[in-house]
Amino acid sequence: MTATSSSLWSEPLSRDECQRHLESATAARVLLSLRGLPAALPARIELVEQDQLVISSRENAVLLAARRGDVISVQIDGLDANNNTWSVTATGIAAGASPEGFEAGRFKRITDCGAVLAIMPLSVVTGQRAP
Repeated sequence: MTATSSSLWSEPLSRDECQRHLESATAARVLLSLRGLPAALPARIELVEQDQLVISSRENAVLLAARRGDVISVQIDGLDANNNTWSVTATGIAAGASPEGFEAGRFKRITDCGAVLAIMPLSVVTGQRAP
């Protein structure tokens, strides 16, 4: 599902464009509720099988959200080749993940430094580009 933008100054990105941005991203912000307030926490991400994001974070709030099955969002942004800004937000229900469930060694480096893994299906993906 891709939502259309309501801004007069930006244009929506297709789901395929959003997924390409997610595929090339390594760092993101995980958006979740922390003590009843919105929070944006740093994390590393990797797109798996075009429909799931693996999230690696040292933040306990991310691990707790995954264990509870909370709805979370992951947000990334950047500049395109024409120096236009873009932003992509993916939302889904978080779940805990284990590095054993993926290719051997794929996430070993980040879990060895104390980070935990969560996984999130790309239930809702929205993106926009601002000229």
